[in-house]
Amino acid sequence: MNIRSLTRGDGVVIGAAVLLLIASFLDIYSVDGAPDSVEYPNSWESGPLLMSVVLAGIIGAVLIVISRGTPQPRKVAGIDLGQFGIAATVLAAWAALGNVFDPLGGADNGGSGASDGPSAGIGIILSLVATLIMAVAAIATPLVPALKASLLGAPRPQQPQPYGAQPPQGYGYPGAQQQPGQQQPYGAQQPGPGQQQPYGGQPQQAGAPAPQAAAQPPAADFSPFWFAVPVPRPLYAEDGSQAPIAELAPGTWYLAVEQRGPGLVAQTQDGRRGVLQDTSGIQRG
Repeated sequence: MNIRSLTRGDGVVIGAAVLLLIASFLDIYSVDGAPDSVEYPNSWESGPLLMSVVLAGIIGAVLIVISRGTPQPRKVAGIDLGQFGIAATVLAAWAALGNVFDPLGGADNGGSGASDGPSAGIGIILSLVATLIMAVAAIATPLVPALKASLLGAPRPQQPQPYGAQPPQGYGYPGAQQQPGQQQPYGAQQPGPGQQQPYGGQPQQAGAPAPQAAAQPPAADFSPFWFAVPVPRPLYAEDGSQAPIAELAPGTWYLAVEQRGPGLVAQTQDGRRGVLQDTSGIQRG
């Protein structure tokens, strides 16, 4: 589960679930004029309230967070867990509303003094508030841009490397310093007297002109920069095909190496390159 894939709306759902859990330990009844020594039950001592409001709301919130935090939608018996979680939060809010209007259920319908019976306590009222917030946030997250933004800010990237270069992290990385006694990569030749070791491991005579680069550098008005996407977005092949080669995830920094029309040529952490066609809302490092 990728925590950085969670959105602000998911954060609201998590906060509402915590509020619902706190409310479940508070009194569900309130009687005017009753002495302070009177103890009222909480949601954990009421089976219908526990099952229909507390557990339904918390389970719904957990399913929503799990569904949003995984790259692929989770399904059980053909039912999407995220959609099932949203439905559970809505039903929990509906049940909480019914308990606020009639906290005793059918028990207060048999006597003339029913109007003087207990009213909804702070536990039921807070449960209604929590489930309403939870349901609204779960439904509105895919629709409201402010709620779709990433919950956790991406860490600040390091200084961008020159175009085409990888960070010097040891064996196999271009530009890494060869340590004394370290074995050369397979197929590389040791430079002889009067030779220089160019990039790529092939020897070259001193004073000989450097080979031409295989790829042209980017335009002079473009400088590579790090960026992060607000929501998962596909990365397409550079040949123009519409088959995604990777998916950029929120909370991860990627290196933009070239401007290509309205899109960017981006490089993933494993070295793959592709075109990011939708650059709206990206966060520059």
